[in-house]
Amino acid sequence: MHDPAEHHRSDEPADALWSRLRLIEGQPLADRAEAYSGLHSELMKRLDSAPKTDQRPNPAGER
Repeated sequence: MHDPAEHHRSDEPADALWSRLRLIEGQPLADRAEAYSGLHSELMKRLDSAPKTDQRPNPAGER
């Protein structure tokens, strides 16, 4: 049976990001630019630290 709480937990990171974006959008322009730059840096660090997998398709069916 599907656990509704499990679906809710999977939405939490997206909800946190949307909340943060709304907060940034409410700031004056100069502050927004700095906040978006900080958010970009944080997200890049998270992506760079994530486990790497090779998901590229093999050209011409090579293995």
